[in-house]
Amino acid sequence: MNLIFRLFRVLLAGLFRSKVGFLDESVVSFRVLPNDLDFNLHMNNGRYLTIMDLGRFDLMQRSGLTGIAIKNRWMPVVASQVINYRRSLAPFQLYSLHSRILGWDERFVYFLQQFRSDGKLAASALVKAGIVANGKSLTIEEMLPLVGYMGPKPLLSPEVTAWRGTEEWLRSGADG
Repeated sequence: MNLIFRLFRVLLAGLFRSKVGFLDESVVSFRVLPNDLDFNLHMNNGRYLTIMDLGRFDLMQRSGLTGIAIKNRWMPVVASQVINYRRSLAPFQLYSLHSRILGWDERFVYFLQQFRSDGKLAASALVKAGIVANGKSLTIEEMLPLVGYMGPKPLLSPEVTAWRGTEEWLRSGADG
């Protein structure tokens, strides 16, 4: 149940926080709560993925994309994600989630999301997300003018490109 309260907190705080640009970083802070814990008494690996949804929501809201998405009945969907856990987050520990768009291809936007606490990286993730409208995937080129982004398309790093290759391998059945 605490996730719905966190969502409302992010939503309300986003109304009063400064706006961010389409390629700017969003930072939201949370505390590890008892129901975030696993049997090892640190934040559960699955909880990171759920909290990452809140970070992307904050970025969308503060960049003005949420209103456009609601108006156009867009549904943001995660297509793939990979996460690396570096340090545990302990009960009641304060941490921040940093989210930003790295770039895009024809159909997907690529996000970098990082959990930081005490000045140290706790986890880092790449997320590939798209937009579905009326049952079909929306191309990013269709979306960009509506969100008001007219800048250059960032080049995807070799690491993101390599990850895309790994995804193709997994999609093919990962049998060699």
